[in-house]
Amino acid sequence: MTDTHRVTAILPSRNLSVSKAFYARLGFEVVSDHGHYLILSDGRGWHLHLTAAAWPGKIEDNPAGLYLYADDVDMIADRVRELIIEPGTPNLKPWGTYEFAISDPDGTLVRIGKAVA
Repeated sequence: MTDTHRVTAILPSRNLSVSKAFYARLGFEVVSDHGHYLILSDGRGWHLHLTAAAWPGKIEDNPAGLYLYADDVDMIADRVRELIIEPGTPNLKPWGTYEFAISDPDGTLVRIGKAVA
């Protein structure tokens, strides 16, 4: 992997301050602020861009999802325990991941997990 060959999600945000605070709880920091556009990183490989947008019209209509792979799933879950969607997670899923899911302030499904051998 090189730093020049990667993918980064760009998510809409109705309120960048609220979104910035939400993602800070997951370990992200703002590395570049362009007013209506924020670039975030956790310094370990996660990168995320947030753009001020009114889309979608209703939060529940947001089709976006984000999967964050991490070694320290339980530590991250402890930071956002009250936001976890499925009770009893993180846990081992039938498809071979140890994960949990939360929703960001704009309705984006955020799964945090790791592959289990």
